[in-house]
Amino acid sequence: MANLYKKDAPFQVYISFKKYLDVLEHIRYNDRLEYRVNYAKSLLDKTKNFRELRDGFQDVSLLEKHEELIKLLLSDLFPTGLTNNEIKAASIPLSNITFNYTERFKNILKDAGKDFEIELRNIDDDEFYVFCCCLILQTYYKRDIKSSLPFYYDIPNRQGIMKHYKITVNADFAEVYPTEEAKIPSEEVVDMLLENLDDFKLWKRYFPSESWVLKGFTIVSLVDCTSEVALSDLKSRMISIDPENLAPDENLIEIFKSYFDVPQLNFGLMLFNKKDQRLEKLPIYENLFTNHILDFWINTFDDETRKTTFTNLNHNSKPIVISSIENLDDEVKSLPSFTILRDNNINSFMVIPIVKDNELLAIMEFTSSVANSFNGLKLKKMEFFSDMILFSLNRFSFEKDYQIEAIIQREYTSIHDSVVWKFRNEAEKYFNASLAKKIYNLKQISFKNLTPLFGFSDIRSSSEKRFNLMLEDLNQQIECLHEIFSLTNSESEKYILALEVFENELNNEIKADSEQRFQRLLRDEIHPYLQAKLEIKSSSEVKAKIKDYFAQVFAQNDLFYANRKSLDDSIMLVNRKLADVLDETQVEAQQIFPHYYERFKSDGVEHNLYIGKNIAPDLHYHSKVVHKLRYWQLKTICKMEQEFRNFKKDLPICLDIASLIFVYNEKVDIRFRMDEKKFDVDGAYNSYYEIIKKRLDKAHVKDSTDRITCPGKITIVYFGMENQREYLDYVNKLQKKGILKNDVEFLRVEDLQGITGLLALRVSLA
Repeated sequence: MANLYKKDAPFQVYISFKKYLDVLEHIRYNDRLEYRVNYAKSLLDKTKNFRELRDGFQDVSLLEKHEELIKLLLSDLFPTGLTNNEIKAASIPLSNITFNYTERFKNILKDAGKDFEIELRNIDDDEFYVFCCCLILQTYYKRDIKSSLPFYYDIPNRQGIMKHYKITVNADFAEVYPTEEAKIPSEEVVDMLLENLDDFKLWKRYFPSESWVLKGFTIVSLVDCTSEVALSDLKSRMISIDPENLAPDENLIEIFKSYFDVPQLNFGLMLFNKKDQRLEKLPIYENLFTNHILDFWINTFDDETRKTTFTNLNHNSKPIVISSIENLDDEVKSLPSFTILRDNNINSFMVIPIVKDNELLAIMEFTSSVANSFNGLKLKKMEFFSDMILFSLNRFSFEKDYQIEAIIQREYTSIHDSVVWKFRNEAEKYFNASLAKKIYNLKQISFKNLTPLFGFSDIRSSSEKRFNLMLEDLNQQIECLHEIFSLTNSESEKYILALEVFENELNNEIKADSEQRFQRLLRDEIHPYLQAKLEIKSSSEVKAKIKDYFAQVFAQNDLFYANRKSLDDSIMLVNRKLADVLDETQVEAQQIFPHYYERFKSDGVEHNLYIGKNIAPDLHYHSKVVHKLRYWQLKTICKMEQEFRNFKKDLPICLDIASLIFVYNEKVDIRFRMDEKKFDVDGAYNSYYEIIKKRLDKAHVKDSTDRITCPGKITIVYFGMENQREYLDYVNKLQKKGILKNDVEFLRVEDLQGITGLLALRVSLA
């Protein structure tokens, strides 16, 4: 068995010529033509001493031993006159072992190389086993299954092009019968098996390995269907391309080689950007696809001619086929851009515009280093899959637009996943109404009776730092200008005087418009003067200092900006890190219960959560959900502080953050504002919550000048003792985990405008 099959099968397989020898016996005793009787008798006499040919054998070496005898025995089935035309061989049933080849089949295998092993295409072991079982049902049980599963051999030719051959099998000389160990399933079981073709284990239970005998030989005939298979593969590849997860498919080029029968083939495709009137590469396929012809074509013409050509292609999209570039006009060969073809060894090509509804979508190129590889007949083959290319490009374009819209929604709007269902419901109603030619006014999107959670991690004293760094930048700029003017002649004295006035103003009595007036002086007078110095004859020292000065000027505002840029970079890094931690932990929070979440970056990161039954009406909502989310929020704020502590030392400017959580028990409503494309707390009553949030940032401890927030500590602001007990429990849990210290402070918050009675806890990070 091991010599015959590489796969597990329900058969014991024997090579046998019994059924064909029986045919010869019938001719010998029943045929009326004497020459046929003598022919049959002669063959039977030659084989009578080799019982294994009738009884069956499993030793494959006997095929070679009896090769000439088998060839003589099967000569009626393999006519000599057709041996150079037919691709045919005898075969062990359902195996890759073939013998007694026609001459054409021999030559095909010879071209494939001595190391090539012939194998069935695209069938795994489980599928093969079930197919063998179906063969038993078809032959032994006489079930009309009509199994039409196509089998193929993939065999490379001498040039390396993969050729595809469809296999037809004649099994007239094979038989199937059960062994003593075989299970004979009932009709009901057979019906059940046919309903579960993909359940390999079920089939194996009723048809165990080697429980049946398959005896005889088959005749396999091959038909070259390379173009059909390649066309099918092309369509499959184009349909299976996932625009969300594009991956280069290197097999695509090999399929084109098979389809066009061109071993030295390259393929390229560029999309047409209608807005900018230019061709664009597909970035993911940049290393796989070529664009030599398109580069040659683009470089041949000026912009105006090229745009006119694109316009003309919309109305006359006739492809270009050049069998050999030697056939091109001398005028074309003399163009400088023609070297693109020479350098890339292109001697034959096709350029095919893809147009739909008089609009150019893309241009394809096929190139080859071998002259006369392409011609009108090859171009004709394009018609068979041009519709599929159109489909793929349209699908890609649609998915591209869809993904861009998704990016815009994700990055530039505030429609969170937890509430998008309500927007979708309204959009669906609007869409259905438009289909029915009815008018539908979109309703406001709002959610009522939600519990809010608010917190922030604020960069402490960022405004003060920015002001001091602004003074440093401007003083450095004034000092640099003084150095330049000290080297120039008396005409710069007025600028020196103006600089001294600004320097005194910046460092003593700075005014609200000091920076703006300094900018105007630079833009309107000093910078034009210095630019002129660079263009006229000046000393090398002066020119060097002026160039060094302009290298430090920030082009957008004409000012030195290095120190403030370091601060901006530091704030950006802090915001990004804090926001990333918040976003990552949101995955865990959404699993507690879906809720609306938003965050904002400024000088620090603040976040809002809104939780309630209306956000996810299909889920069971209970009060414990709020407690779990409040504990999650406190843990997350602690994690943000820890992450900040870890990378604080790497910041260009040293910064500190102070974190706060505000606990609010009253319910609020939120409404989507169409004008600003974001959610806001809705109603005058709910605005009280927003007022508190805005005033907590700068709030002080009552009867003290200390802020309630403090770097390295978490501040929790709340109303009433119930919230205090709840958060002390959370703090205690985090203290046991070593996240917070045992230094809880109980504070009273100063009375804010219209707001009294606020309390606070403050605790240090461990």
